[in-house]
Amino acid sequence: MIDIGRALKTAVQTGKVVFGVQQTEKAVKNGEAKMVVISANCPSQFLKTTTSVPVRQFEGSNMELGALAGKPFSVSAAAIIDKGASNILSL
Repeated sequence: MIDIGRALKTAVQTGKVVFGVQQTEKAVKNGEAKMVVISANCPSQFLKTTTSVPVRQFEGSNMELGALAGKPFSVSAAAIIDKGASNILSL
């Protein structure tokens, strides 16, 4: 099984990923997002219910998702724009 943490980290390093609920919602609405990763405590009802892109629920909190993505802040949502060298889209 693919580790979502490792796949996300690779996508952040080699591809293009946007962070934050507003940026992620914008990427989904613009059709840029290939996949969305949301934390267990993501406040966005839009992202939880969207069907236009695959949404993967990260089992940890927004603090854990931020740390996993290598960010010094909490991240409730992330949109994968370009997967880079990661295999995250096959999750």
